[in-house]
Amino acid sequence: MTKDQIKNQIESLSREIEEHNFHYYAESNPTISDYDFDKLLEELIKLEKENPEFLFPDSPSQRVGGTVTKEFVTVKHRHPFLSLGNTYSEEELGDFDERVRKGLGVEEVEYACELKYDGLAIGLKYEAGKLIQAVTRGDGMQGDEVTNNAKTIGSIPLRLKKGNWPEDFEIRGEVILPRSVFNKINKEKEDIGEAPFANPRNAASGTMKMQDSAVVSSRKLDAFMYMLLGENIFFKTHFESIEAARHWGFKIPEYTKKIIGIDGVKKYIEKWNKERDQLDFDIDGVVIKVNSYDQQKTLGYTAKSPRWAIAYKFKAERVATKLLDITYQVGRTGAITPVANLEPVQLAGTVVKNASLHNADIIEKLDVRIGDFVYVEKGGEIIPKIVGVDLEKRSSHSLAVEYITHCPECKTKLERGEDEAKHYCPNEYGCPPQIKGKIEHFVSRRAMNIDSLGGETIAQLFDAKLIHNIADLYTLHSKKAELLSLERMAEKSVNNLIEGIEQSKIVPFERVLFAIGIRHVGETTAKKIANHFRSLDALIHAAREQLLEVPEVGEILADSVVAYFKDEKNVELINKLKKAGLCFELSKEQLANRSEKLKDLSFVISGVFSISRDEIKAMIEQNGGKNTSAVSAKTSYLVAGDNMGPEKRKKAEKLGVKIIGEEELLKLIS
Repeated sequence: MTKDQIKNQIESLSREIEEHNFHYYAESNPTISDYDFDKLLEELIKLEKENPEFLFPDSPSQRVGGTVTKEFVTVKHRHPFLSLGNTYSEEELGDFDERVRKGLGVEEVEYACELKYDGLAIGLKYEAGKLIQAVTRGDGMQGDEVTNNAKTIGSIPLRLKKGNWPEDFEIRGEVILPRSVFNKINKEKEDIGEAPFANPRNAASGTMKMQDSAVVSSRKLDAFMYMLLGENIFFKTHFESIEAARHWGFKIPEYTKKIIGIDGVKKYIEKWNKERDQLDFDIDGVVIKVNSYDQQKTLGYTAKSPRWAIAYKFKAERVATKLLDITYQVGRTGAITPVANLEPVQLAGTVVKNASLHNADIIEKLDVRIGDFVYVEKGGEIIPKIVGVDLEKRSSHSLAVEYITHCPECKTKLERGEDEAKHYCPNEYGCPPQIKGKIEHFVSRRAMNIDSLGGETIAQLFDAKLIHNIADLYTLHSKKAELLSLERMAEKSVNNLIEGIEQSKIVPFERVLFAIGIRHVGETTAKKIANHFRSLDALIHAAREQLLEVPEVGEILADSVVAYFKDEKNVELINKLKKAGLCFELSKEQLANRSEKLKDLSFVISGVFSISRDEIKAMIEQNGGKNTSAVSAKTSYLVAGDNMGPEKRKKAEKLGVKIIGEEELLKLIS
């Protein structure tokens, strides 16, 4: 194909992918399967890699992330993010309506009512129909630029659909994390021994400030838009403007309604106060805006907020119930989680019997005692949370909780690291919940994906002493008679079980590394470690300093990996898995196009290039080189792109480190 034909094909693919993105994210109405979508995206990425001159900032391929932002630039808002006046009272809502009607000299006002999304406020700037900047609310006057991270959110259009949009405008909205995704992330964090996020709002905010946009992409954030700003906004009403924005490709929630009069507004509030728990995202109230732009202009602003809008905030539903007991759960990493056992009580549409108390510090802070009447809320939390104690009802005979000192399952003395929030049971090879938890993690879909093995079956096999660890799964083919003697184990189910275990031997190295369950090593980190070291043997012999060279591997994680492979029992387990035939190195396909041309050379990448920095780093590693984050006397080359920070250049020049550009790097490789 000619260059023009390639460019046309890339543009055609980009338009097609963005159209499918719009249907999937903005309309929740996918038009093709995930598999077909992934194939289109793979084709686009391949063409762009082969023709980097046609990789544009608004390409759908940029949604997968890969850009690393070390510092977020502070940007002054062209239009300040003003705060809204808040109320929890219908009476104050009536006062607001009276002030608005009096200020406008009318009998009734048309309002636009929308849900108050509980996430991270963001402003998106578009020029000529293309996203050029995304900035967080910050303090209202200025915020952090998070454009690279915003590009990974599927519901944020990188280029607008055809329409009569202004040449230059800003649209504002809220970045949210759906509850379903939040629950999944928290399960993953608990699986690897990390503290879970407190609520979806904090998780969304923290994710948008992450340095690696590839990790942001994996979090599956969403974005609801609700306000258009600019010098050339030609609409007459707020509702008309956001409906137009919907047609341009933005995700405008269907819950926004035009309502005449304050009585209708109160009914809207009542409806969503009852139904908010049915949503897959958190809201903390309703925003009421005068719909007409002319009327908004007439009403104007106070020093802090617009006179034409108000936020009605829901009271967090709180109930009181009796704390019957505190029990302790043991996770697969040995982490101990105290659980409050409550007298069953109705809360936000569900019956609550338990609430997590997280760790010893939380129990001490709340000063909860068995027999207390405690206040329980859901609020922004998905899991019920104890927020206080009714001290007036406390018995004079109550005693402060003494946190357990030994494992509730195996009676081993608990340990707590200096920087750890939780206590841990160190008996990982003899504590039943830990053993079963590790096996459940090993067979899970994102790990070895042995779908014929569920939690009940694992418990049954463990209790029957047919398995004692993950390696024993690969001996079950020789124990068919014992398997058939178990309850619910017929010929077909046993064959499926053995076949599923056998099929897992083709699972790639990075997933095996995640599956073996090294503490703090999650799915994304396992992939980065596998790509860096290429084989388990290399990883086993890696020093702490070498592990710290891997992107996203910090000191705690590096120490955890080193400690894991120092334990003889772990090494013995790995040897059994090797003997069983599991994959402990990158495949031939993964190693294709690798060379040793950059062997013993170390590189620091800085600045902006024609391709992403992650791709440049991958090329260096594919050719035997090493990537490091800081310039030192051991650095072989500083690869300088556009807008490189002056400090790295100064340091490189001072140390005599050679500075090269992208083209010179490609020459070294070729």
